Amino acid sequence: MNIPAELKYTKDHEWVRVEGEVAVIGITDHAQSELGDIVFVDINTEGQDVAQESVFGTIEAVKTVSDLFMPVSGTVTEVNAALADDPAAVNKDPYGSGWIVKVKIKDAAELEGLLSAEQYQESIG
Repeated sequence: MNIPAELKYTKDHEWVRVEGEVAVIGITDHAQSELGDIVFVDINTEGQDVAQESVFGTIEAVKTVSDLFMPVSGTVTEVNAALADDPAAVNKDPYGSGWIVKVKIKDAAELEGLLSAEQYQESIG
């Protein structure tokens, strides 16, 4: 299981890469493998402020649909448009081309409450 040490994680299986005042967010390798083949990513919050732990979209696999939960409060500034044509990028490269949204961070202190790679590894067993 790939769990990059430089990222932060949530108990709901989202990851966060901080780039200055922006958080790049996606789902973990563990989450994509549990979901199976991703067929659609639906994000309808672009341009909106989303509170931490609120739903910011959904991800659809062949057999299920899962909510996506915001790891940090902020404004959704960009949605990965490439996922419209290739949602399977989330399966192939969840930490790279399979990122889902970029968010302008509202409260950087919320990052402190996220899990480290080691803590995330422990949470999934």
